[in-house]
Amino acid sequence: MPILEILDYAGVAVFAATGALSASRKQLDIIGYIFLASVTGIGGGTMRDVVLGATPVFWAVNPAYLVVCAVVGLLVFFGAHRIESRYRMLVWLDAIGLSAYCVMGAAKGLAATGSPIVALVTGMLTATFGGMLRDLLAGEPSVLLRPEIYVTAALVGAGGFVLATIAGLPLAASSALGVASAFAVRGGALRYGWTLPTGKAGPGRDPDEVM
Repeated sequence: MPILEILDYAGVAVFAATGALSASRKQLDIIGYIFLASVTGIGGGTMRDVVLGATPVFWAVNPAYLVVCAVVGLLVFFGAHRIESRYRMLVWLDAIGLSAYCVMGAAKGLAATGSPIVALVTGMLTATFGGMLRDLLAGEPSVLLRPEIYVTAALVGAGGFVLATIAGLPLAASSALGVASAFAVRGGALRYGWTLPTGKAGPGRDPDEVM
């Protein structure tokens, strides 16, 4: 199986697991598990394909991705109660999924357009959009609003892959570099609380004060 196809399935499966873990935290029924697993698993790739005009989107062309999401959702449904800290597992699985999917998204963007800038954008979207949908549907604080680095990790991974590809490295080496760099940044942010500088503006005024 080609390395990019492996990363695609891995990203879908891992993000599906995070969606199902969110369903577990909300104590949803089995359909809720499968739904959140599926939306999270295919969300980022769907956005990527829509942006690139690659329609029908990947899971419509190959429904095996939906089967992967459903199976992962079922596995988590029957096994989540054995996990001591579901949230800790969720954020670390999310880091793994982000690392795999930012490379996959960048590779598809680069292949479709030849533009490194587009590849960075598609890598970032692929890696983050599914997690955003998961948090929105589960009523959890968005990963984008957490203080530690998130989107930047996807951009670092996508950038590492693109630069290595332009430099002529083999696909496997470029992919490994991208995945490792993204996970190093996101993992470091989770472990050590790395953040970027924030804006210094004061809090916004109440709407009544503006009227």
